[in-house]
Amino acid sequence: MKKRKKWIGILLGAVCLFQFNAVPVQAEEYWPEGPQIAGESAVVMEASTGTVLYEKNSHEQSYPASITKIMTSLLAVENSSLDEKVTFSKNAIYRTEGSGISRDVDEVMTMEECLYGLMLESANECGYAIAEHVGKDYEDFIRMMNDKAKELGCTDTHFNNPHGLPDEEHWTSPYDIALISREALKNDIFRMIVNTKRYTIPPTNKHEEETYLVNHHKMLTNYQGDTRYLYDNCIGGKTGYTSVAGSTLATFAEKDGMTLICVVTREQAPNHYLDTRILFDYCFENFQLWNVAENEKNYTQNIKENKIFENEESFVGLNEEGSIVLPKAAAFTDAVPEIVEIKDSKDVIGNIQYVYAGRQVGGTEIEVTGAKVSEFKFHKAKEDNKEKGEKKENKEEKVFKINIKYIVLGALAVILLIGVGFGIYYLADNFYLIKYKIECRRQHKISFKEIKFKKGRRRK
Repeated sequence: MKKRKKWIGILLGAVCLFQFNAVPVQAEEYWPEGPQIAGESAVVMEASTGTVLYEKNSHEQSYPASITKIMTSLLAVENSSLDEKVTFSKNAIYRTEGSGISRDVDEVMTMEECLYGLMLESANECGYAIAEHVGKDYEDFIRMMNDKAKELGCTDTHFNNPHGLPDEEHWTSPYDIALISREALKNDIFRMIVNTKRYTIPPTNKHEEETYLVNHHKMLTNYQGDTRYLYDNCIGGKTGYTSVAGSTLATFAEKDGMTLICVVTREQAPNHYLDTRILFDYCFENFQLWNVAENEKNYTQNIKENKIFENEESFVGLNEEGSIVLPKAAAFTDAVPEIVEIKDSKDVIGNIQYVYAGRQVGGTEIEVTGAKVSEFKFHKAKEDNKEKGEKKENKEEKVFKINIKYIVLGALAVILLIGVGFGIYYLADNFYLIKYKIECRRQHKISFKEIKFKKGRRRK
């Protein structure tokens, strides 16, 4: 693990130091001019990247009306199960007005049925009942709404109810609703509900007949027989209207791999539908997604150039789902990358974020791949004298290949040092033996000389 972290740091450092080797001369950055719309404020956001493709007064605060229910639905799917039983209280029935599905006090429905009532028929009593059920109480759910908005980066929002009925302490902006919608679209249950055109609530303890629901969003369904605003690429959304808020509309559409979120507020019907279509057409015609892992060549080249072990997978790689969104006239290489290191994650060590025309246009994560460096061959012996006697387990042989061109000089130096060390060790370990042998040889020579001298004297 320590070795892996070491090499991850080296690789990330190398990429940061030689970030993409050289920055090519870039063409003039061009952002298509957006269309004129009737609404006072609007935004179009690409869902996977969070990139704003179009905006008009997108941070202007106003009353959201029933598009508030996107947040209510998000908290419900995150904090409850669809089969949970929700009981409608007296407050849920009598403290709400406007759109609803005529529920009664103490009526019981599942959370799933409540969510369909909330998002298709915009039932205010369902919103109140969901709030009481999901939160510790109604006020706690309002706190949850504001905490979630802050968590998602909303700066123009203060919620004061779960349904969007007029309240001077209840406001938001198109940009913040787009942020909330982006998070909600990550949830499969939410996507399924807002994409549903019709739904039937079975008989309950208070209603013997079934209750039929129809999605009010006219870009998704022919609500009340009106087909003028149907949009083939629409995958859902939420309508809203009060006399003080005007018409508000959040709509989601998919085409060519892009998921777009369009939010318009303070509109006059039917301009909220007309403006939304205009904005979708503009964005789909002028922008496209680029997958980062498939198109970022310089980063992966730096990884390869800094590898020391041959035939091994990289320790890190690019998340294959990350994308950037650019005008169709721009190339992937026109976006300027920046690497941001992440220190508190085991699986993600950094992000590559791209900027084009002064805008953040997306990016992807630099992830730990889980690749392992090959290990040396080794054997492990295990003894069990009581029952089975001596046994040996041989670990699977691993091949450790080293790139000689990088470390041959180091290897020779290591061999030389080992030889010198071995010689010193041998001399130290056998010092007395060697000394003894030398002393014996010296004594032997002395004795031999004495014998030779005595023989010489005898001859005389």
